[in-house]
Amino acid sequence: MNEQLKRLTGKNKNDYEAVANHLVNDCDTELFKELVENDGFLFDFVKQNTAQRIENAVNETNYKNLVEFLKYYSPSYEDAIINSLVKYADEDVTDTMLEKLENGTVDEKIYASKYFIYIQDPLALEFLRSGAHSENEFLLNNCASALAAYNDRESYNNAIENLKSSDDFEQLSAVKFLVAYGDKNAVGDILNAMKNSAMEENIAGEIPYLASIFELLDERYEDGLLVLNNIINGLGEIFPLSVVFDYELFDVFERLIHNFNDSKGAIVILNAKEKFDTLTENDEYLFDEDKDTKNEVQDIKKLLKSVNKKDLEKYVNDELNENSPFVFTALDFATDVLAVKELLKSSNQTLILKTAEVLKKLGAFDETVKTVALLKVTDINIKAIIRSL
Repeated sequence: MNEQLKRLTGKNKNDYEAVANHLVNDCDTELFKELVENDGFLFDFVKQNTAQRIENAVNETNYKNLVEFLKYYSPSYEDAIINSLVKYADEDVTDTMLEKLENGTVDEKIYASKYFIYIQDPLALEFLRSGAHSENEFLLNNCASALAAYNDRESYNNAIENLKSSDDFEQLSAVKFLVAYGDKNAVGDILNAMKNSAMEENIAGEIPYLASIFELLDERYEDGLLVLNNIINGLGEIFPLSVVFDYELFDVFERLIHNFNDSKGAIVILNAKEKFDTLTENDEYLFDEDKDTKNEVQDIKKLLKSVNKKDLEKYVNDELNENSPFVFTALDFATDVLAVKELLKSSNQTLILKTAEVLKKLGAFDETVKTVALLKVTDINIKAIIRSL
């Protein structure tokens, strides 16, 4: 880190004000590039302070210099740059941002799409619709937010339609668009997509950014539990553990523990107990997490330990039903061989495979069970797995 950057991010007011003024007045793109490249090495509060220092240095005589910084994208400085450009917005700036949105690099397009959240120029509309399909999540999110500001229902309706796609990644992209768009009327459609997707955990992880788990539990209790259960399954595998704060998981579990009186809630708590035991017993999960995340995960584990496992396990058989959205989770905790065997009558071939695997674990997978399972299954891959058990 060079000396100027140390001063810009340091504590001495005279130093950081002088460097911030130099950065903007002299359009020092190399210094800004280095600042962006050091994103991962700076604490969040340092980046917030630095962003404010840059914004404070912008005035009506130097604001156009910020356009050169658009080459280097950072979410840490995005608001400072765009807020300043919007503050002094004129026809020239808007034309420049339109050009960046149409022909710029991905980094420039991300900044430009953010600009059009606040400055609604109809000439930007088609470019925003195009960017909303980007694989870059920053660009997708900014374009979706801008299209919401335009109240563009065409893009919204297209995303709703794409939720029905047979392509899992196209479906997930539609979910991300709708969450960024911010219309809660999409929640029901997103939930339906989640229930029928091979990427149900990924979709579940997006939903709380549109409607919190608390809202879901209040308004769609079973769906809320299903979203929570999928998130639990994805923790440490699909999602970084820091999302425990985003999803308010401590408060969610605290409420669920104090209020559940049904088998579905019991299964979700049981699943959470096992997951947080796993997360805290293996260093691989917590090794790279910060202190706050580690403490929160340990606090959640302690909270979940306050519930007697046997009190939860007595509900397991109630969810050993092929129509239950929690049947796969319930099978992980099943011990009643007769109740498990009933699931071999299912028409769901994946469920039959899971049932056979559980019976194997319980020491109850004999030739009769194998024959019954194979008779019900037509998928050659599932048949092969069952034969190998």
